[in-house]
Order: sequence, then C-alpha cells, then structure tokens
Amino acid sequence: MTDTKKSIHGEWSSRSAFILAATGSAVGLGNIWKFPYITGEHGGGAFVIVYLLCVALIGIPIMIAETLLGRRGRENPVNTMQLLSAEAEQDPRWQYVGWVGMAAGLLILSYYSVIAGWASAYVFKAFTGSFFNADAAAIKQLFSDFIGSPLQLIFWHTLFMAATLFIVARGVDKGLEKSVRILMPGLFILLILLVMYAMTTSGYFQGIHFLFSFDFSKLTGNAILIAMGQAFFSLGLGMGCVMAYGAYLPNDISIAKTSIIIAAVDTLVALLAGIIIFPIVFTYQLNPGSGPGLIFETLPIAFGTMTGGWLFGVLFFIILVFAALSSAIALIEPTVSWLVENRGISRQRASLQAGGIAWLIGLATVFSFNAWAAFKPFGLTLFDLIDYVTANLMLPLGGLAIAIFVGWKMKQQHSAQELNIVDPEYFKLWLMLTKYLAPAAVFLVFLHVVGVL
Repeated sequence: MTDTKKSIHGEWSSRSAFILAATGSAVGLGNIWKFPYITGEHGGGAFVIVYLLCVALIGIPIMIAETLLGRRGRENPVNTMQLLSAEAEQDPRWQYVGWVGMAAGLLILSYYSVIAGWASAYVFKAFTGSFFNADAAAIKQLFSDFIGSPLQLIFWHTLFMAATLFIVARGVDKGLEKSVRILMPGLFILLILLVMYAMTTSGYFQGIHFLFSFDFSKLTGNAILIAMGQAFFSLGLGMGCVMAYGAYLPNDISIAKTSIIIAAVDTLVALLAGIIIFPIVFTYQLNPGSGPGLIFETLPIAFGTMTGGWLFGVLFFIILVFAALSSAIALIEPTVSWLVENRGISRQRASLQAGGIAWLIGLATVFSFNAWAAFKPFGLTLFDLIDYVTANLMLPLGGLAIAIFVGWKMKQQHSAQELNIVDPEYFKLWLMLTKYLAPAAVFLVFLHVVGVL
C-alpha cells in the first residue's frame, strides 16, 4: 500500500527529523514532572530498573506497531484504521481505535495546555525573584494564589495554546519539523547545563545513589504496575500521535531502529530529570517522595535558596515549557489531519478549530482549581476526571487494541513489508512481544487502574 501512496501533508525530510519529532511527542511533562516524583515515591533505583524493562519489552513493540500502522495507511488515525481493517478483511469498527486515540489526544491537550501554562508562568516567577529566600509556607501560598486565580490561568493557557497552533498551522515541514529541530536540541542543552549544576551540589552522590541503587525490598506489586503504566504512557502510545507522525515517515527509514532510538532518548530525558532533581532535593533536605508538588511547591524552595537560583529556576521551567510544547503539537496533529482530509478545509482553519475545542475544554481544568473546586462528579474534580478517563481508560484500551490488531488481525506479510527487518528472528521476537506480552501487560495495567487488581 505504501509503495505509491504518500500523505497529503508531506513527509519528514530525514530519519533524524522523524526521531526528533517522535521523541518530542513522547518527551513531555510526564518525563520531567511525573517520572521523578513517582520514582521518589517508590524507592528509587529498583523502580527505575522495572521501568526500563517495561519500556524495552512493552513500550517499544507497541510503538513499532503504531508507527507501521501510520505509515501503511498514510492518513489520519481514523482513516488509517478504516483502510487497514478493509485490507486485512476485518470488521470496519476497528476505525474506533482511531477515534478513541484522536479524542484522547484532544482531551489530554486541553489540560496539558493549562499545566504547561503554569510552567510558562513560573519561568517569569523565577526570573523576577519570586522564590528568593521564600520558605515552604511562602512557596505553597504563592502556588495556591496562582492556581486560585482563573484570569491568570486562562491567560497562560491561552498563550500556550496560541504558540501550539502557530506551529501546527504551518504544516509538517515549516511547522512541526522546524519547531522540533529547535525545541529538542534546546531541551537537551538546558538539561546538560542543569546536570552540570547538579554535579556541584553537596547532595549529588546521595541523589545518584537514590536514583540508581537497587533495593528490591522496596518494590511492591503496585509499584511494578505503576512502572509499567508510566513506561507505556511516557512514550505517548494509544493517542494517535505516533500513528499520525508515522504517516509522514518515508518508506526507506527503518521503523524498528527509529522506535528503539526514540524510546532510548525518551528514557534518557526522564533519567536526566532525575539526575537534576534528586541532588537538589537531598542538598536542601527536601522530601523526594513529595508527589506531584515536587516541581511547583518543593523545588522553588531550593531555587530561592541556592546561589544563582533565579537562573537555574528559569532554565528548569523553560525545559518544562519546551517539553510540553513538543508534545502539544503532536497531541493536536491527529485531529488537524482528520479535519483537513475529511472536511476539506485548510490546515490553518483546521488548527484553529481543533485548538479552539481543546481551549474550551481546558476551561474545565482552569476552574477545577478555583471556582468549580467543590464540583466533584464521581468524587473527582473535572481536571482529575478528564485525566483519569484519558490516561487510565482511553490510552490503555487504545494501546491494547493496537497490539491486538497488528498482532492478530493484520496480515503478517503486510507488517513484515512495512518493518523490512532483515533477520527473521528479530521479526518473530517483535511479533511475539506484540501478540502476547504487550497485550497481557497493558491489560494488567488496565485492571489495576480501574481497581480490579
């Protein structure tokens, strides 16, 4: 199918462009915000080892599967699943895998933009010295006052969404590719600068020991399932992004090799974030298991105390913004491509429509922290509800369906044609992981998050 067909949106100019774009879609707030604090909550190094195994045995096989679907279909996720289910002589309702992924991406973007807005605001707070000599109570009050102001949150949410739409509206080559060629190298330069700073702190070796020491007595069954879920969600699977980006991948680029590189770089960013954060945490005698508040309520205490803290605070929150922006453009791309292909409108108009929907839904997250904080359907704020439904229900189901479709429904000669793996043993290994291990593991994660396990 892909011998002659090409996406109407264009192609990545090279393998490096695709790697940067796909890595950008995977690298996000989950790597820099979530990974360090869940590592802190579950004992450090042993958790990291399980996480790495899950990336290798579950994340990479599903990433390969989702990418090959995108390249074979060459259209948006919904159309791709329609085409490939017909090619495989399967039930046309497999197209709902594309619908679920596309909807999940838009919903995630709605609150992702709000949280990225927090990071954007904190760049300026760090720059203007808002953290200077502030104690824990003052930092906590600063954050509480900020999220308690709907106008401030809407302003930063709007600013971040506008930046996202500006990039996406410019297309694959001038928008997506050009932006990641700036954002991803910039992200790594900033990470390296902060790693170099972390190496000068008194808590550096204590932080490294915490991150890489292997005390498996601290590893519970619950922690293993969380590591599995984090590995899956960190790579951005099941939300249509990988499939959409795969549609722009030239035929002569190896899907398997690039997927391994992308997963490796994504994991490296998460580990570098840990190498930066934990030495600072131990230097200033903070709590490594302080949960989601580690970034916005704990680290600013250190930034306000350390020499040159305003600079390192600015750099750290710029990293968060860069990571969030590279993911945001991927989250909206499936919907934009669907609107262009199925509604026949321009990419600029499609970007505005998709972004407008995500922006409006994002207001539910904004008000969840202030005016609507007491409104809790199913015992959750609207932000927590959207997060739960997407991350814990829609994405696992999407990843499970992709593994089942490619492993069990798609014809093996078609997947072999897309992967073009020279050694048949490697193809058999990937197929075995995709057919058996990955679906079983994702199913276990799903049972865990819905409370069955």
